[in-house]
Amino acid sequence: MQALAVLVRMISAINWLVGQILSWLALACVLVCFTVVVQRYVFNTSTLWMQDLYVWLGGAMFTGVAGFALLRNDHVRVDVFYRPASVRRKAIADLIGVLLFLLPYVYVVWTYTFTAVARSWGFMEGSANIGGMPGLFILKSFILLFAILVGLQGLAMAARAILVLAGKEELLPQHLRYEQQNDDTPHTGEIA
Repeated sequence: MQALAVLVRMISAINWLVGQILSWLALACVLVCFTVVVQRYVFNTSTLWMQDLYVWLGGAMFTGVAGFALLRNDHVRVDVFYRPASVRRKAIADLIGVLLFLLPYVYVVWTYTFTAVARSWGFMEGSANIGGMPGLFILKSFILLFAILVGLQGLAMAARAILVLAGKEELLPQHLRYEQQNDDTPHTGEIA
């Protein structure tokens, strides 16, 4: 069980670090987009590669931070049943969800994307737009990064669920445990 706790901590640390780094791409995306707008409407000019750049930065950010979002429980779920459930029921739901849905999804994404990414790297694919950004192959690689990071975080979720079901959740630091919902704590969106 100690090995599972170490696995959860390691994977979570990786996704936390990647999330902290790649979340700065949001600022870069805004700055590049602002520059494109100023070029177009103030100076009446346009640079095509910059128009590609802010879209690519956004794509890289959203695919790269997906594992971080899963770590933080920022993904969409049906909270009507999950939020008020006991920690044990949450663990069971997470374990089933990871094994039946998340890991097969990640496998499909990896399997169907790998060939396209490898082909893109083979001829160093660039933008389809004349004068656009070179390096589309790098952006496409973020789809594989997405599959790796989300898959790893799914394994961490499954390991955490196993620890809870085995009664060993105390092996995890507090920030990696399930949140306790107290009856006297107002739910999100409710007024206290």
